[in-house]
Amino acid sequence: MHRSAPRLSRILACAAVPVMLVVAGCSSDSGDKKESGSSDSSASASATKKAEPTVEPAKFAALPDPCKSITKKTVTSLVPKAKSKNGTAATSSDTSSRAGCSWNGLDDNGVKGSQYRWLDVGFTRFDSDPSLGSGAKRAQQDFDKQIAKAKAAEGAKKVAEAPVSGIGEQATKITYDLTKTSEDFKYATIVARTENVVVTLTYNGAGYAGSKTPSAGDILKGAEKAAKEAVAAVAAADTDSAKPSGSATPDKKTTDKADDPKSSDSDSSDRKTTDKKSSAHKSSVKKTS
Repeated sequence: MHRSAPRLSRILACAAVPVMLVVAGCSSDSGDKKESGSSDSSASASATKKAEPTVEPAKFAALPDPCKSITKKTVTSLVPKAKSKNGTAATSSDTSSRAGCSWNGLDDNGVKGSQYRWLDVGFTRFDSDPSLGSGAKRAQQDFDKQIAKAKAAEGAKKVAEAPVSGIGEQATKITYDLTKTSEDFKYATIVARTENVVVTLTYNGAGYAGSKTPSAGDILKGAEKAAKEAVAAVAAADTDSAKPSGSATPDKKTTDKADDPKSSDSDSSDRKTTDKKSSAHKSSVKKTS
């Protein structure tokens, strides 16, 4: 009995060695599995990042001052007796995305009648958005909406639509006749898109007190001229916004005569002329505007 006890102890000690090795082996396998799982997670995260949608950046990040987007010379030509030569800016909560300006006036020719003109320009800019698409794509959608809106003008007659070349990347003209305040108006709307910006310009006119109605051709020609200047102003505004602070210089071609002392005299003269209008003409203008 005494001899068998040491022998039994040696047998148990030898038997314990393989068990320890097996445990160590299992611990090693467990570690390998954890490392493998971590690697798979990293690969999955990387794949998710690569799968995120991307859109082309919008080209234009700013809009021009709408009341300066059309030169004073052109405004004077299209609206000879504008109530405000500087235009009336449209209300906007974010002028970097939406802006507009309008001019209107009555050129009183006494017994020969009067000519009324109205000019309006609007800008809408779209940013690129992963969920909505690129700025250019969103502008394209608005371009189509603005055309449909112009064609659906209430009371419009003889509505015609046609593409226009040389104005932005794409442009469409919509012309129609409209009777209001008992006078026949000629309308022309130009909808143009330049990258991620949509420009909508409308020009119309009518003859009062027996004065001849302006021709549709003249109204359309004026609208196209103003639209070209408005589209060009978009690119100019983007260039100016990219310049370092204090480096911008005025463009001689687009700088108006607002700083010229004679300009204020002209405005004063226009106001005196306007004050001499007959009450009948004033009533017609109020109804029209």
